[in-house]
Amino acid sequence: MILKDKVIIITGAGPGMGQAMCRGAAAEGAKVVVSARSVDAINALAADITAAGGEAVAVPCDVASTEQCHALAKAAVDRWGRIDGLIHSAYYHPDWGSIIDHPIDQVLRALDVIAVGGLRMAQAVVPQMKRQGSGSIVNVSTLATRRPMPGEGGYAMAKSAVNQLTRQLAVELAGTGIRANTALMGWMDGVPLEQFFAAQGEAGEAFRKQRAQEIPVGRIPPDKDCAKAIYFLLSDYASEVNGVMLDVNGGDWVAA
Repeated sequence: MILKDKVIIITGAGPGMGQAMCRGAAAEGAKVVVSARSVDAINALAADITAAGGEAVAVPCDVASTEQCHALAKAAVDRWGRIDGLIHSAYYHPDWGSIIDHPIDQVLRALDVIAVGGLRMAQAVVPQMKRQGSGSIVNVSTLATRRPMPGEGGYAMAKSAVNQLTRQLAVELAGTGIRANTALMGWMDGVPLEQFFAAQGEAGEAFRKQRAQEIPVGRIPPDKDCAKAIYFLLSDYASEVNGVMLDVNGGDWVAA
């Protein structure tokens, strides 16, 4: 259990990667603060984790609200007395299409949730982490910031901004015991992708097979397995890892 007794806040704990991270972190021994806007969804997820023998509490939060971000951090401290890690996974995706055609309000929303939301959460948890003399922040980003993909423009813009946030945090928090890293996720097999393929019918299944063949590991990596890279970044095994952009994509992108 590489996260045993660590208090971890996870934003964006919705279907797919968010839920997988919450369940996986709890299985690794973490005390998980499950957070998203949907109260019913996070309550159900926290209950499932507890029923499976883990420790979790549900705290609703819209990361577009500074007040709610600080309330989320306070709830973690009130419950368990500390904050060892933050996974900022909350996101908003503009409508699929050319960036030239993206509605500006949707791009601004993506920036507010992903990038500014990441800053709000960092500002909320860093004071407690400084008092402890330790902490780990992991921002979840995307392969689309490495390799531009048609349709992903506004989303990738926001994720690129959160990549830079990570770099700034890593440098500016030097000497505090707080680390900041980014996990750049590629294609992941999970609920959202299943829905994407299903919506395309037979063409979707053909596309799934094509994508799996194009990825060097020979499959679309399951989200629950991709999440393990994030647990590593949160853990003491990564004590000397700081300011890193870690690619998690089965070799779909190989950094120079």
